[in-house]
Amino acid sequence: MANRLQMLLVTTAYYLNMKSNRTPNDPASNRKGGQPYWDKMKPSKPVPALRKQKTTTGSERAPIELKNEKGWDVVANWYDKMVGDAGSDYHKNVIMPALLDRLEPLKGARVCDVCCGQGFVGKLLVQQGAAYVHGVDASPQLIGSAKKRAGADVRLSFEVVNASNPGSWADGSYDLVTCLLAVHDVAEIDGLFANIASALTATGRAYIVFMHPCFRMPKHSHWGWDAENKIQYRRMDRYGSALTIPITTHPGRANSEVTMFYHRPLPAYITALTKAGLAVTGMDELCSHRRSQIGPRSKAEHLAAEEFPLFMMMEVKRFVAPR
Repeated sequence: MANRLQMLLVTTAYYLNMKSNRTPNDPASNRKGGQPYWDKMKPSKPVPALRKQKTTTGSERAPIELKNEKGWDVVANWYDKMVGDAGSDYHKNVIMPALLDRLEPLKGARVCDVCCGQGFVGKLLVQQGAAYVHGVDASPQLIGSAKKRAGADVRLSFEVVNASNPGSWADGSYDLVTCLLAVHDVAEIDGLFANIASALTATGRAYIVFMHPCFRMPKHSHWGWDAENKIQYRRMDRYGSALTIPITTHPGRANSEVTMFYHRPLPAYITALTKAGLAVTGMDELCSHRRSQIGPRSKAEHLAAEEFPLFMMMEVKRFVAPR
């Protein structure tokens, strides 16, 4: 029965609610020339051995203690500068436009921004009419940056919490929950999704955006060129296994900081959401807005950029009381 429900949720999302942000005639680009970005994504060094991610049963809600996980505090300053006050390049040109396109008017809405980082999403949502946005994140440094940016705005509040642990913030009072580019940085998603379900009102909805697991996996997804057919293609070396992948923030720099990326195949997300009492009610696949410089391969490169989505956005709602 559970497998049938999961298949129904996936099928419904894909064939009834899924859309793409493809814009074949859109010349938008933040590139002025130089090496195409897909060439830059090719690994320059042998890929290190990956360790399989330990999965949980999902039934426990005991606090998670990641003793060997330093989290995002070690890269907080770098991340804060990269994202800034308005979001990164992908935030501004791909993710936030897609999210705002999905949202109904936010006037009076209470929002919880889960894994909020340095808080730029909250500021944007209150500008769009949200009455109140509460951000939660496990990094004290990023929460400190979020509070500084919020200043005296009483519509914004922030709290240092591990979003996978039970907490008083998940109190069923939020009309909307956002979780952007974070689930692949969280080791334990059963607790995260259970808290998202607990945070929502009975009619609330959540939007979860993450790197597309079918097309984007650090160190194991690449662009390639088929010279005979003049086709830019996407190569995936792995997909079906849940893996923990160490990411070096500044490759080539001695003693560079390392964060962890948690790859999961799509059924792992659907299973965890269903277990938390959440149903997928909509899904978007988001392609890059970037375009390479004009050249002999540009037509094929642009087509590939429009055909292979880099991000996935799920809309989820409660269908039963969360456990």
